[in-house]
Amino acid sequence: MARKFDLVLFWSLDRFSREGVLETLKHLERLSAWGVDWRSYQEAYFDSCGPFKDVVVSLMATLAKQERLRISERTKAGLQRARRAGKILGRPRVKVDVRQLQRLQENGLSLRRIAQQEQLSLSTVVRALKPAA
Repeated sequence: MARKFDLVLFWSLDRFSREGVLETLKHLERLSAWGVDWRSYQEAYFDSCGPFKDVVVSLMATLAKQERLRISERTKAGLQRARRAGKILGRPRVKVDVRQLQRLQENGLSLRRIAQQEQLSLSTVVRALKPAA
């Protein structure tokens, strides 16, 4: 690998990446693995060159974990709130006349042709005709 630079200097961590703490941490770890140091111009404590490099990375890893937990909690709370409000989640249900599909199959039509004729996806037809296990 051609090392074209030794240091990435960014104005501040939020300018380096806006992908969240976890993704930012991954970017910084990748730079470190490639032997490229990194430093924040505005935040002197974000510095891979100093003696506290491991402390900074550990702190960021902890923040990333907390961010993941908060995102998960907010997502679950939002889903619960939507369900309580009567919102139907997921893909819309497709009405399938299984008997009609079975008749078409018995008449020798391929699954692909049945799907085209009934304006369904092939996977919907396969799933509908799959024997109950």
